[in-house]
Amino acid sequence: LPPGSFADWFESYRHRLPASPKRLVLLVVGTVLLGGVGWWLLRPPVPPIESTLPRAGAASASVSSGGTSAVGSSAAGSTTSTSSVELVVQASGAVAHPGVYRLAAGGRVDDLVRSAGGLASDADPDRVNLAAPVVDGERVWVPRRGEVEPPAVVAGAGGGGSAVGPASSPGGRSSSVPAAPVIVDLNTATAEQLDTLPGVGPATAAAILRYRDQHGPFSSVDDLLEVRGIGDAKLEQIRSLAKV
Repeated sequence: LPPGSFADWFESYRHRLPASPKRLVLLVVGTVLLGGVGWWLLRPPVPPIESTLPRAGAASASVSSGGTSAVGSSAAGSTTSTSSVELVVQASGAVAHPGVYRLAAGGRVDDLVRSAGGLASDADPDRVNLAAPVVDGERVWVPRRGEVEPPAVVAGAGGGGSAVGPASSPGGRSSSVPAAPVIVDLNTATAEQLDTLPGVGPATAAAILRYRDQHGPFSSVDDLLEVRGIGDAKLEQIRSLAKV
């Protein structure tokens, strides 16, 4: 640019142009060009590109006290889901080491029994449903041979005393307390009563009644071997539930 201020130069340049429409057009074009060159020379520098992303902790810390942080909410939800996948269950009764154990979500009675060292030597394995799911806060009672009802819960209303057998519910509270086994008298039982014995159906019950009518009362449970359809294996199933 010539020496002097921009206004002086522009005024001198304007007087050099003839007074015509062409002069006006040239003035406008010159003004626009000068303005564009001046903006380009004086424009602010382009900020550098961030090479790293902001940390999640910084993002959560920047949230005002009156608002709610999405990152914080996500972290809280993660903590809640982590704590909900753990079950606290008590193993009592005929296990090697009774006590309170922590299991993963979806745990079964078998997992609890294994954590408690396995079944005790006096446990009644036929009354234990190892596949039953356990529930947080319940007490799982493993019966001993000869025991009928689980001991009462002294304190706490968590899962209650849950018997681990066919009658126990997966919700931690027994739907019914295991009933005492019914002993059937072979010499007085009806067909319906005989039908409750393990391995005895309507046909076998009818065979027992027919044998009793033909040969008189049974003198021992072992006499069932004389009944058609009853062998050694079935007799062993019946023996503890029958009498004469």
